[in-house]
Amino acid sequence: MSVEPEIEVRDPVSAPDAEGRARRVTRRFPLFTRDTARPEGGGRAAPGDAPAPARQWPMLAVLSMVGLGLLVTAFDAFRVGLLLIGAALLGGAVMRWLLPRVGMLAVRSRFTDIVTYGVLGSAIVLLALMAQPKPWLEIPFLDDALHFTVRNSQ
Repeated sequence: MSVEPEIEVRDPVSAPDAEGRARRVTRRFPLFTRDTARPEGGGRAAPGDAPAPARQWPMLAVLSMVGLGLLVTAFDAFRVGLLLIGAALLGGAVMRWLLPRVGMLAVRSRFTDIVTYGVLGSAIVLLALMAQPKPWLEIPFLDDALHFTVRNSQ
């Protein structure tokens, strides 16, 4: 009489098939996560033998432009500084869209990153252009909405 080896089940939602290999029987995620998947396009932006800054050049480009925008804002040119910050986020969205690998600039899925960077960058640019005093961009319906909400409250 031969003794059958005990079948090892790797996670609580897998079961052995006819050959004894564990297979999934449900689409539910396992109870304990052992690893996190890298976002699409989250690999190195340069070959592995390149120095660390070269492998992460998209993230460094966005961060350096944001830093420059903050520096310009600190020297009392707030509108130009905010435009640089918004342009940096829009540039991050464009890089995330066009480049196959962007390193640490990839945070979530490609679509989510593009939408997030694009909406935040656009909002910062739009608000910088409309900032008082002497706005560079005037949108009439927003001025009317402001007139009825803020200006009549006194």
